Formats: sequence, C-alpha cells, structure tokens
Amino acid sequence: MWETLEVTKKEHYALLTMNRPEALNALNTQMAQELAQAMGLLAGDSEVWAMALTGAGERAFCVGADLKERQGMSKVDMVRQRALFVQAFRAAAAFPKPLVAAVNGFAMGGGFEFALCCDMIVASRESFFGLPEVSLGIIPGGGGTQNLARIIGKNKAKELIFTGRRISGETAFDLGIVNRLVPQGELLETVEALLREICRNAPLALQQAKLCLDFGLETDLRTALVLEAEAYNRCLYSEDRDEGLRAFNEKRKPDYQGR
Repeated sequence: MWETLEVTKKEHYALLTMNRPEALNALNTQMAQELAQAMGLLAGDSEVWAMALTGAGERAFCVGADLKERQGMSKVDMVRQRALFVQAFRAAAAFPKPLVAAVNGFAMGGGFEFALCCDMIVASRESFFGLPEVSLGIIPGGGGTQNLARIIGKNKAKELIFTGRRISGETAFDLGIVNRLVPQGELLETVEALLREICRNAPLALQQAKLCLDFGLETDLRTALVLEAEAYNRCLYSEDRDEGLRAFNEKRKPDYQGR
C-alpha cells in the first residue's frame, strides 16, 4: 500500500516505519504525503490503541528533508512541498493516541522534529539529534522551535537551534529530550514492551489523558481543570469504565473494547 512506509500491526499497537534506508529515511514529497495519509488512517483505526514511529535500518531515524530532491525544485515547487510537509508534521503532532518515537540513529532536522511531535522518545545509545536548519539559511519548520523549547526550556533550545549543534543520545537523555536510552539491539524490544504496557489500559482513557496533557498545559489552570473534568466524564460514561470496575472487583484482567 505504501512505497516509503511500512505499517505493522501487533495486538493493539502499530509500528509505523519510515522506509527509505538508502537515503537515511530522508523526507521526500512522497513520504510526506504517505505519512499524513497513514497517520490519518491509523488514528481512525479502532484496533490500534498506541503506535511507534521509527526508521528502517540502524543508521537513521530520519535525517530530515531530502535535499537532493529539492535541488531541482523551483520556489513554487518548494512552497507546494512545504505544505505537504506541514500536513505530515501536524498529523504526527495531532495523533490522538499514545505515540512513541523509536530513534535508532540520526534524527536530524525534520527527523528530530518528528520525534519531538511524539509523546515520548526511546533512543539507542548510537543516536544523534540536531536542528541544523540555520546553517542552510532556514529555520526548523516542523514545530522544532516550539516543541524543543517546551521540553528543555527556551534558553537551552536557543543554544541548540542557533548553533545547529548535533548532540548525542546521551546528551539528549540528560536534557530530558529522551525518555529512555537503550542499546541499539534492544530498541524495538524496549519500545514494543512499552506499547504493550500502555495497551493494557483502556484506549478511550488513554486518548482523554493525552488530550488533557496536550491541551491543558497550553492554557490556564482553571480552564485546564474544566477540560480534565469533561474528559473524566467522557470516560465515566463509557463501557470500558464499567468493565474496569467489574474486572477490579472480580480480580481479573479487564477486557477493554474502546467504547
């Protein structure tokens, strides 16, 4: 179905792999289109409760835009491509279910920005991160200036963006960008174990918790608490809430259905 992606479903989670290893999974026009489409389909797939985004091979998660493709583009073509890239980044940022980045190598430019759009990052010890856009006469345009600053603070984000500096996975972990740092050979195993742990829980509750965290922290506390109360009520009247209560009292694992 996809030429630049690979989608694998396991139990109640999915693995979405950027599959251009010969180009270090660089983002070209077709991949941007397919990422937006695939994320839209998986967002609406009731069998998928959580997902991981990764890159094929061991060398790179994604090294950002495919600059070889851009070499022959006119300004008009670049503007059109830019609109597609924005759709792909927004699809990742707005994905309504838990989304984990499994960073297996270089995450540079737009690749780093895709990882920052995810809810958490698990990275190999061989990974590297960077936003080198200013060295090419542009700026991070996939949410990098905003998402990085919200994670590590404005001044530290300015240092990384203004210098275009590349940092190791270990430094990214120390800065709080990366949640877990693991050996390369254990990356997918660790991520899939995390997804299975997440998927033991009620999918509607997971989505409502994510909504509160993503939107509540961007507003004042009073408004955020109203949002939380409404999200709680959405769960309270669900079939999964009834099943969770029954399972607890019957001392068994709940059988959630996402309703």
